[in-house]
Amino acid sequence: MKSFLISDNHDTQVLLRLGGIPGVVAHGREECLKALSFALAIEDLGLLVVTELVAACIPDEVNRVRESVTLPLLAEIPDRHGTRRGKDFLTRYIHEVIGVKVS
Repeated sequence: MKSFLISDNHDTQVLLRLGGIPGVVAHGREECLKALSFALAIEDLGLLVVTELVAACIPDEVNRVRESVTLPLLAEIPDRHGTRRGKDFLTRYIHEVIGVKVS
């Protein structure tokens, strides 16, 4: 299976390319949508990696891919500037999804 990255910055793209994951840099909603369409057209795509800013540009489309029962698996990663999520992101997410408050 293949992997692909959609990044909002060149540094993240270069780093993942060194790890064997090809990708593109996209800025703005239109470029992100175009890159997503390109990635989803890749035959045998198993993992789609997107940076947090790309996911923020196209949240509905990212959720559609995430909720799909078919491949690819979508992984959202921070870029070189670090995460933009709050410290309690994971505990809030668990609480929202399954209703259990983790302390």
